[in-house]
Amino acid sequence: MKAATIAWALLATLATGSAACATRVQATAPWLDQLIARFQAEAVANPPRRILRYRYRGQTVYYVPPSCCDQPGILYDETGTQVCAPDGGISGRGDGRCPDFHEQRSAESLIWSDSRSR
Repeated sequence: MKAATIAWALLATLATGSAACATRVQATAPWLDQLIARFQAEAVANPPRRILRYRYRGQTVYYVPPSCCDQPGILYDETGTQVCAPDGGISGRGDGRCPDFHEQRSAESLIWSDSRSR
């Protein structure tokens, strides 16, 4: 009986989750929900957009890697304020305000990933 209950719960979770067009790991702040909604309203990027959470310089930050070519990656603080562009752009090195981000970041956690196909 317990196994059947667990199986039904798993199936219900999979059925409701598969209807979404993106993978979301956990509930997020309102500004993150707005950013995700904006990404979902745009065409699928190449590579597809994703949002990762890290610890950096003693605070929680959110990183959106570059989606293509000369576009910068963007690092946000917990309130949604842009901190820097750690990479990307024409030079590939971002805006220079957080050159140590890739070396100093820790505790990576995927927050959202666009799973739509191109």
